[in-house]
Amino acid sequence: MPQTPTPPTDVGRYAYDAVDRTFLKQRVEQFRDQVQRRISGALSEDEFKPLRLMNGLYLQLHAYMLRVAIPYGILSAGQMRTLAYIARRYDRDYGHFTTRQNIQFNWIKLEDTPDILNILADAEMHAIQTSGNCIRNVTSDQFAGAARDEVLDPRVHAEILRQWSTLHPEFTFLPRKFKIAISGSAQDRVAARFHDIGLLARKGDNGRAVFEVYVGGGLGRTPVIGVKLRNDLPEEDLIAYLEAVLRVYNAYGRRDNIYKARIKILVQALGLDVFRDEVNAEFMAMDRSRYRLQPEVVEAIRARFASPVFEDASAASAQLAEQVKTDPDFATWVGTNTHPHQQDGYCSVTISCKPAGGIPGDVTSAQMDLLANLADQYSFGELRITHLQNVVLGHVRKDGLLALWQVLTANGLGTANVGMITDIIACPGLDYCALANARSIPIAQKLSQRFSSATLQHEIGALRLNISGCINACGHHHAGHIGILGVDKRGEEAFQITLGGNAGEDASIGQIIGSAMSEDETVDAIARIVDTYLVQRKPGERFIETCRRLGAAPFKDAAYATA
Repeated sequence: MPQTPTPPTDVGRYAYDAVDRTFLKQRVEQFRDQVQRRISGALSEDEFKPLRLMNGLYLQLHAYMLRVAIPYGILSAGQMRTLAYIARRYDRDYGHFTTRQNIQFNWIKLEDTPDILNILADAEMHAIQTSGNCIRNVTSDQFAGAARDEVLDPRVHAEILRQWSTLHPEFTFLPRKFKIAISGSAQDRVAARFHDIGLLARKGDNGRAVFEVYVGGGLGRTPVIGVKLRNDLPEEDLIAYLEAVLRVYNAYGRRDNIYKARIKILVQALGLDVFRDEVNAEFMAMDRSRYRLQPEVVEAIRARFASPVFEDASAASAQLAEQVKTDPDFATWVGTNTHPHQQDGYCSVTISCKPAGGIPGDVTSAQMDLLANLADQYSFGELRITHLQNVVLGHVRKDGLLALWQVLTANGLGTANVGMITDIIACPGLDYCALANARSIPIAQKLSQRFSSATLQHEIGALRLNISGCINACGHHHAGHIGILGVDKRGEEAFQITLGGNAGEDASIGQIIGSAMSEDETVDAIARIVDTYLVQRKPGERFIETCRRLGAAPFKDAAYATA
């Protein structure tokens, strides 16, 4: 029998109080009654659908899918064990990490859902607002609270936004879903410009942190790069200003056409200047004292995040320097999968969920348990799920990296490919999703096998490859340096290739280079595109830079050379 999951620990994440826990339990019992009425026939599917979506439950091709919220990607080891327990007990022994830092279980029985939600509530987790026309899970920088370059810890403000947006009476039924991302650094590690609202922290003129506010970004049927709405939003006005943005969207956003209902369409229709004027007018008319984030409020939220107690690791860097000299494979992994930390002798570690031939973002229950154990052993019991479908240990001593890498490698999690061509983002596609036109998983597996050579990957260098099974773009194909879009071509699955997308500070939208091809033709075409890059690049030039310098023509010629 599966073991009952252990209770969560508090380091690195917001600790719930009695009010939070009581609310979650009440919500579970409310939904339990709704499920029982659906099973008995008292509720029709049309009546039940909005109720289940409010609790993150989708009806997909073969079964119900439950999307569990992982606010701003932060998990305790105990919470990860809870997810492993659910995967073993109620699913097919795995879960799928998504680009909104959530986890999806794809084989859920309707009658089991209330029990699952009750187990999640015991672990201070839920599935509220992971679906519906509301403010979805706020995503954040995967190195939050640890990155050497951060101006502020965005987890604190992401939690403030979570509390503000959860069951907000005005914003429960927006024209369409609404997505917010926040980074504690001016370096965009959250794809801020492809969100309905993107927030980047930077130092203001007086030395205090302010936010750059981007609005109207998004992918899907109409990909749009967000525009800067404000350059210097002070912390105390964060909630008031976002409230003003949402009020304007709620008032003017279209509800007559689902394809034109996102805020990106509204910003384009009004124009940035008019939209900004509307927001400013709403902002100035508000009683901002009701919304002002006082320093003591921010500090009270910050205090609910238990901080790690770091040891003296002054000798750790020197020990690591010696270890990488003796093992080239370990040195490669350290170079690709670690990130600079605020604390001397520590680093953040990205654990790739993209082994050669694997399914991007899929993790088995055994691997979840292992990750929880490693978090306890190496990172104060805290993990982060990234919007790139990987897992991060935020605070690892450098002299512990070798032992950590050895365990990861022995369990299929030691792939040294973060940021490389096989670090693929992919949605579940037609294997699960009722909206998809093509399967994303098989082509992702073939591509990761095709480029599995570590030597080849490092010769190619940084290259983002994203795959979506349909135009809804859950795999963010428009933001990939190379993107793949599944389409229906006369009743057959086929794939279009896009080139030139990027999700960082110099955001760009990938452009389709030609007609759709079969799965195997697409894999071969991408191989020829990469070969063209290796021949045409200048010294030190990344793929995206070569693509922008040369334009699409030589890559298109290569892709269709034998098609």
